[in-house]
Amino acid sequence: MTGEEMLEFKKWAVVGDVLNPEKYAYKIVDTLTKGNYNVFKVNPRSNSDQVYRSLKEVPEKIDVIDLVIHPKVGLNVVKEAHELGIDKIFIQPGAESEEILEFCKENGIQAFQGCVLVELSKKGIGE
Repeated sequence: MTGEEMLEFKKWAVVGDVLNPEKYAYKIVDTLTKGNYNVFKVNPRSNSDQVYRSLKEVPEKIDVIDLVIHPKVGLNVVKEAHELGIDKIFIQPGAESEEILEFCKENGIQAFQGCVLVELSKKGIGE
């Protein structure tokens, strides 16, 4: 599945430093929201009531996860996604690892490596 095809789904969880305006996770949340996507902010290390600490806390079924987090933490997120039946993961540059890619392959998870902001700009969102 391509990044463009993943953008056809409207319920996203962005996993990373989603409250820091200097970080890509924040910019991705903002741009997806402006593009009329339903976005859930997830950060396992957050203590904010604006952010879910795990995918299990999200009250709705998620279509796509965008990993914008260190691969060691990301692997646990991918395993949790698998437990929840989430089978589409967009992996930002720097969030990938052989372990994540292998887990996705072995468990039928469609993984796309790329930048969501680039894919959104192709659709005229966030320019």
